[in-house]
Amino acid sequence: MLPSYDLAAIMARLAGRAAALDAITQERQAAVAAILRAPGAALDPTGDGPTGDGPTGDGPAGDGPAGDGDPAEAELLLIRRAEHPRDPWSGHMALPGGRRDPTDGSLLDTAIRETREEVGIDLVAHGTLLARLPDLPAVAYGRRVGLVISPFVFALRSTPDLTLSQEVAEALWTPLGPLARGECASTYAYTHEGNVVHLPCLRVDERVVWGLTYRMLEQLFETLHR
Repeated sequence: MLPSYDLAAIMARLAGRAAALDAITQERQAAVAAILRAPGAALDPTGDGPTGDGPTGDGPAGDGPAGDGDPAEAELLLIRRAEHPRDPWSGHMALPGGRRDPTDGSLLDTAIRETREEVGIDLVAHGTLLARLPDLPAVAYGRRVGLVISPFVFALRSTPDLTLSQEVAEALWTPLGPLARGECASTYAYTHEGNVVHLPCLRVDERVVWGLTYRMLEQLFETLHR
């Protein structure tokens, strides 16, 4: 465990990590962004914020921290995907991101573009790249789907308004420390082909973070704890 999960400690732990090159693969590719910010940028209970910058977008945007944690600890941005019948991860808690576009020069470009499109954060203007985590194969309904996902970790220098696209039902900031220390660890009863499987998850208030996003966050925690 880290003695502190404040943003400066996280940045120091991840400093100097070599950026991995994009892998050559015949599978489709996607990228997501694990976005961290220092505390103190949350809106006040009225929703006006210290400078009157309330959340905007096509769905609810939570710009205050969810759950309990040390007030000095960094916060992580989570989204809830909109419900869609053709999306295998419909309604799941996730990190901003999506599939690589032919116009993207790299998977880092994909993470930056998708974050801007989904939640309105320009990571070039407001963020600093901290690390690239190992790629993960996407799994849906217990099977690989021919998609590899590359997670990138960013720290925000400032927090702009969240502007949610129609692909995002909700966005919220939550303290990273309780997640990394295992305080939110639980299990999720997933029914697959008539069988109930109890899978590891993280619980953020009434929300469940499981599957691919859980695995990506576990990779982040393992990296921080080395």
